[in-house]
Amino acid sequence: MSTPPSWSAALLDGTLTLKGEQDRCALGLFLPVGYPSYSVSMDALHGIAPFADVLELGVPYLHPHDSPLIRQAAAQALAHGFGIQDLFEAVTELAVSTSAALLVKSYWAPIEQYGAEAFAEGLAAAGGAGVLVPDLPASAAAGWQKIAHRAGLHRIPLVPTSATAAQLAAIRATSSGMVYAFAPGRTGVERPLSPHLIDFVRRARTVTGLPVGVCTDIRTPTQAAQVSTFADAVFVGTPLLRRMQAEARAPEAARAVARDFADAVRTRIRPV
Repeated sequence: MSTPPSWSAALLDGTLTLKGEQDRCALGLFLPVGYPSYSVSMDALHGIAPFADVLELGVPYLHPHDSPLIRQAAAQALAHGFGIQDLFEAVTELAVSTSAALLVKSYWAPIEQYGAEAFAEGLAAAGGAGVLVPDLPASAAAGWQKIAHRAGLHRIPLVPTSATAAQLAAIRATSSGMVYAFAPGRTGVERPLSPHLIDFVRRARTVTGLPVGVCTDIRTPTQAAQVSTFADAVFVGTPLLRRMQAEARAPEAARAVARDFADAVRTRIRPV
C-alpha cells in the first residue's frame, strides 16, 4: 500500500501548485541550523520565514565541495554542539509558526550516523516536507528512498543541468515533490547564470512531471528575478550567509536580504 505524504509534504505540493496557478515563482530561503549558534539561527529563520514560500534548513557538515563560506558556517555550528535533535526541534518550532514548507538539506553521513529510518521518522514527525541529499551514494539510494517514502517525506533529487533525458526519466520513478536543479561546481562561486538553464528547466519539468527549483548561482535579487520568469522555485542561501557573517546583528541582516529577494521574485509574473 502506498504511504500518503505527510501533511508537511502536502503543504509543499500545495505551495508549488498555487504559485503555478498564479504564474509566479516560489522563493526558497536556505540557512544552516545552528549558525552561528542555535539561538541566533532560530532568530534568523523566524525573521526570514515571512518572506519564504519554502524554508530550506541545512544540516551542518564539513564537505569539501561546499564553498568556504558554507564550510565556515558549518564549522561554527558544529563547534557550538549542533546535533540532529537540534534540527528536529527547529523544524517543530517553525512548523507551528510559519506557513512556509520546510525542507532539509543534508549530506548522507549525518543521516547514516543518526540512522536513516530514525532520521526520516523524526523529521516527518517534526513537520518536515522532504529531504535533499546531495551526495546520496548509489548503494544507499534504494533503501533511503523506501525509508523516506514510508515516512511520508518527499525524496527531492539534486539534478545537474547536464542530465540526459534518460536520467531525468529514471529520476521521475524514484523522486517526488520537486526537482532541484544545479550546475556542477562550488556553491557561491561568482559566475554568470548558465545560458542553458532555461532550456534545462523546461526539459526537466516536461520529462519528470515535477516542478523545478533552481539553486545555483543566485547571488543578487536581479538574478533571482530573472530565474523566477522560468523556474517553479528559486533557492537563495549564500547572500543570506554572507550578510550574516559581515554584520553584527545577524538575524536582522538575514531578514533584510530575504525581504530584498522576496520583493524581486514576487513582483515578477512568468510568461504564459
